[in-house]
Amino acid sequence: MKHWQELRETQPIIAKILQHSMNRERLAHAYIFEGGKGTGKRATAKLLAKSFLCTSRTEDGPCMTCSECRRVDSSNHPDLHVIEPDGQTIKVDQIRELKREFSMRGMESSKKVYVIVDAEKMSTSAANSILKFLEEPDGDSLAVLLTANAYKLLPTILSRGQVLSFSPLSPDAMIDALKEDASEKDALLLSKLTSDLEEAQSLLEDEWVSQARQKVIQLIDDLVQRPTQALITLQEEFVPFFTEREQVQIGLDLMMLWYRDILRMQVGHTNHLVYIDQEDKLQQQALSLSQAKLGNHLQAVMDAKRRVGANVTPQLLMEQLLLRIQEG
Repeated sequence: MKHWQELRETQPIIAKILQHSMNRERLAHAYIFEGGKGTGKRATAKLLAKSFLCTSRTEDGPCMTCSECRRVDSSNHPDLHVIEPDGQTIKVDQIRELKREFSMRGMESSKKVYVIVDAEKMSTSAANSILKFLEEPDGDSLAVLLTANAYKLLPTILSRGQVLSFSPLSPDAMIDALKEDASEKDALLLSKLTSDLEEAQSLLEDEWVSQARQKVIQLIDDLVQRPTQALITLQEEFVPFFTEREQVQIGLDLMMLWYRDILRMQVGHTNHLVYIDQEDKLQQQALSLSQAKLGNHLQAVMDAKRRVGANVTPQLLMEQLLLRIQEG
């Protein structure tokens, strides 16, 4: 997220509040960003920190080119501190270390920012320690607490910060946000794989999903057109690429979306395709598969998805799925 305009497309009310306060030098000393996973809390905290520290900020947002912006982007700014749970909780020693860092003058200027991720996971002693910190704010410091549920924080912490609630993203807003950096086909696909904008953007950055998409298309095409080749494709192309269980889960989701697109072709709902650039291939497979067989394939993939977390290797899981699909 680079500018307030991008935030306005997904969280318009929050964008208006923060941009207005920033441009008029009236930021609160502490914010509490509340919302579910994928609503953009962390990306917004980064944008806010970048705008706060930027030396060439405009009304549209941070300049993105100064040393401050570049180091925030690379998570390497000495005056931006991010605290995350150490195991299941945020411990008091983490808050003490933060306070020690803040007791020293800023490395680049007098400004400092700290972000506490999953703030509801602070231990009681950590919460009490941060409360004392919030009660005596430094005029040049900015605190941002991220939480899924603000009411799991101490009431005294809530009273010392401005709570901003992030709304869940609609599918259209998710697609529009992703299209800033992705093609329409990739944005559409990612919006179906996750409702977490930050996770989708992370997947997009390493281009893994685009490659995974092609692996799945190749495997299913072999299953339909070249059944004897399918096991070789699985062993040589699919299994070496989908090595982690989370990756196998995404691979199965991609297969599920493909089979659902075939079903859409069969019933004439072509305006809702996910694989929008593969219409000819989908049409060909829709003609060669009966709805009964397609239903069996979908059920086989769903059963495989349920077994991903079980004590079975990804390769064995996929080989068993392949055999079941080939048996019809």
